[in-house]
Amino acid sequence: MLLRLSSKGQLVLPKTIREKLRLKSGDQFLARIVNETIVLEPAPVNIVAKLRGKYAGHDFLKDLEDEHRQEIEHE
Repeated sequence: MLLRLSSKGQLVLPKTIREKLRLKSGDQFLARIVNETIVLEPAPVNIVAKLRGKYAGHDFLKDLEDEHRQEIEHE
């Protein structure tokens, strides 16, 4: 597949590639050169940073205690 480098140094990945690799806007990549070849790899996802604040205000301990209490009551 032929790609063209823009005057700003940007490449556009075709939709077929983005869909096959499940890439989305904002994804980051690591770039390296191997034998005169550019290699792009998706950067590892920092799962902690990605989840930070997502469950703010949710009391998981209470959920576990409630579940445990129900299990005891059904025995």
